[in-house]
Amino acid sequence: MPEGDILRRTAARLDQALAGRVVRRAELRWPDAGGVELAGRTVLGTRAYGKHLLTRLDDGRTLHTHLRMDGSWRVARTGSTAGIERDPWVRAVLAADSWTAIGLRLGMLDVLRTRDEPTVIGHLGPDVLDDGFPTDGLPVVLARVAAELRPIAEVLLDQQVLAGLGTIWTAETLFARRVWPWTPAHEAPDPASLVMTARELMGRAVTADPRPRVHGRLGRPCERCGTPVAVGTARRPPMERPVFWCPTCQAPPSGSLDGA
Repeated sequence: MPEGDILRRTAARLDQALAGRVVRRAELRWPDAGGVELAGRTVLGTRAYGKHLLTRLDDGRTLHTHLRMDGSWRVARTGSTAGIERDPWVRAVLAADSWTAIGLRLGMLDVLRTRDEPTVIGHLGPDVLDDGFPTDGLPVVLARVAAELRPIAEVLLDQQVLAGLGTIWTAETLFARRVWPWTPAHEAPDPASLVMTARELMGRAVTADPRPRVHGRLGRPCERCGTPVAVGTARRPPMERPVFWCPTCQAPPSGSLDGA
């Protein structure tokens, strides 16, 4: 599933194409939104929050979308999208004079009043990439982590604790801080540095495409110590997620069962 860095890139791409522009043609191919008309409205901008996108319009409405596992937004020159729009997985089309945005395989779509956005994102924890996160969001997250008995990897993946992280940046954060992924969250060393490392790593990925140091590298040598990278799981079925880790750099405490 795309993580917060990808959502930030997507929001920026939608802003470049649509922000400040009038929607000349709109199609919402979604059962509950098929009759909603957006044409004629001006797009104010798109905000990413966690793994959600909020495209705000000048009439006080918001188009809310979620990419789930396979969704994406593509942007192309208006007039050049006929072939793409025939794709049976197209769920939304927003066309302005110069650019058209096309939502493919979207996992969630609805139109609501902008003032009602908390009904779709209010259950989430603070967004790790928000500008005000170090001051406003970090204390909230740390209080939640301190009360958790679950493994730290599972807690970091919980969007109700911290919005935006997924399997890639959870693994990369824990590797960077040398933390065993199955450490009980309330026992995790220096949780503030851990969470801020997640913010730093994901923030870099918004504007770059860094190579993962541990995620997806099963069996390959750890770049620090040469130990083959292992993989375990966090969360229970059917919500389990893979967590890649180095058994040496992130060694479990003595007597603990590893997560492999």
